[in-house]
Amino acid sequence: MAREHISPACPDPSTLTGPVRTCVGCRKRATKSELLRVTAGSDAEGQPVVVPDPTATAPGRGAHLHPTTECFELAVRRKAFGRALRVTTGLSSAPVGEYVASHAHQP
Repeated sequence: MAREHISPACPDPSTLTGPVRTCVGCRKRATKSELLRVTAGSDAEGQPVVVPDPTATAPGRGAHLHPTTECFELAVRRKAFGRALRVTTGLSSAPVGEYVASHAHQP
């Protein structure tokens, strides 16, 4: 009989209500509503960038991130956006960084 392994580092699934996603920065699980969804898009020059999707309505593959500077910096350092969004070309994460910085001081 197979036994399900639940890591002690992961929050107890029964305490999280609603859809659960993993932050690409800190790799901690949280409810979807606590995280910022990001998608692959393009800037004005047509270069590939990571775009914030606060309404979570953009089409295509998305990744989730705590909207904090710490998690954003971890995701950039680990090159997590390209891996999570399955994009092989270099992605600029500047739009997400600007979004996180502008919303970091709001409650």
